[in-house]
Amino acid sequence: MVSIDIQAIILSKRKDRDMAGKYDDLARAILENVGGKENVNSVAHCITRVRFKLKDEGKANTEAIEKLEGVIKVMQANGQYQVVVGNKVEDVYDAVVAVGGLAAGGSVDEDDDAPKGIAAKAIDLISGIFAPMLGTFAAAGIMKGILAAITQFWPAFANDGAYTILYTVADGMFYFLPVILAYTASKKFKMNEFTGMAIGLALVYPTMVALTGGEVVGSVDLGFAGTFSWYATFLGIPIIMPASGYTSSVIPIILMIWFGSVIEHWCKKWMPASVKMFFTPLLTMTVAIVLGYLVIGPIATLITNLLSLIFSTLFGLPVIGSVLGCTVVAAFWMCLVIFGFHWSLVPIALVNLTTLGYDYILGSVIAHSFSLGAVLFAMYLKNKDENFRGICLPAIISAFFFGVTEPAIYGVALPNKKAFVVASIGSAVGGLIIGLTGAMVYMSGGLGVFNWLSFLPTDPASTVGVMHMVWAIVASLVGAVVGFVIEYATYKPETAK
Repeated sequence: MVSIDIQAIILSKRKDRDMAGKYDDLARAILENVGGKENVNSVAHCITRVRFKLKDEGKANTEAIEKLEGVIKVMQANGQYQVVVGNKVEDVYDAVVAVGGLAAGGSVDEDDDAPKGIAAKAIDLISGIFAPMLGTFAAAGIMKGILAAITQFWPAFANDGAYTILYTVADGMFYFLPVILAYTASKKFKMNEFTGMAIGLALVYPTMVALTGGEVVGSVDLGFAGTFSWYATFLGIPIIMPASGYTSSVIPIILMIWFGSVIEHWCKKWMPASVKMFFTPLLTMTVAIVLGYLVIGPIATLITNLLSLIFSTLFGLPVIGSVLGCTVVAAFWMCLVIFGFHWSLVPIALVNLTTLGYDYILGSVIAHSFSLGAVLFAMYLKNKDENFRGICLPAIISAFFFGVTEPAIYGVALPNKKAFVVASIGSAVGGLIIGLTGAMVYMSGGLGVFNWLSFLPTDPASTVGVMHMVWAIVASLVGAVVGFVIEYATYKPETAK
């Protein structure tokens, strides 16, 4: 047993050396063209760039470096000479340090090369938090789509134990997403990762998740802001939560981890060393979790109620209501998904399905996943960077065919920003077609291509036939074409990080 372990260690070390050696030639070429190691004051890296501080940037040959295989581009900002190499940055950085005999500066935060607004910074922050988990995220999305496809053609499979186990592979990451985001956000905010994960676990604790399914203990009608109901109190303070709880949510846990990091950093400044190890996480978790439940919940519920009012009013406008409503909802659907506010529309849609037998809201967003997948496909065709394409391809499959858009949104479209806008334009065009044709969904069905079946009437006596499904397919494909054409015409790979 000992000999096997030793052999495994030797093989592992050899593999590490081989991986590092793979980038030695690139490292030598980079060092040579930045003016030699003698011209380097320091070197560090972020998530995509090897960052040099040079004694004289005039000695660097930017044109030569950008022609090197493996280099995406060179950027000069904030007194740094930044060589963008993508996801292989750690390997290239290690090779640069080893080949040049330089002092390691380690990993640094991705900083802004130019002043940005709050919205842009928020988008960059969310994208950075998602970056480490994109591969696994896309894999879970594809599995979700595969299971949806199987059950469409083999409904009995959903009752088999194999489906149950495989569904945990598909949905486990989505369900417990706040826990995973707590870890990556903690690293981003320089907070203890395990303390952060404990906060994430508290957010999806089964007792709290089941809370909204219990008996209402109190409610208050705030007029146009809607009715607020609660199912428990914290020392007399109502615990108001979204109807769906916080499973699969994104923004609440990021806000809680940010606030937790503030508490943790503050505690470390004055906490005695003898009790710091356990009292710091105790205070951090307690304050972040309690305030998270008491503050974030009511705010999220208020925004959800207001959005529900806005959209129901929009759809209720005479003559133009359905067309305008479908277009606006489709245009902003992905924005609503990011913040979890798409739930403001789901209750309206479910009421429509229950009372009317059809719904126009869920139908209006049919094109968003197709447009998003097509936009990513345009980027995939024009961008030859292997790391980018490796992230892009599974996200395309997940979004276009199976309607699982999170990997595409957080991994590619949102960081690019313009791609996100283009995908939203394609989605809006699809929504416009749905509004003009009056196509409806008659059931809450699958996603992606399987969502088309939701447009088939469930009433055998219906005279609609397959026309609503035909218009849904047309809207999906037109939205995809619009997104693809705009993105392919305007996308420049060298501007992508």
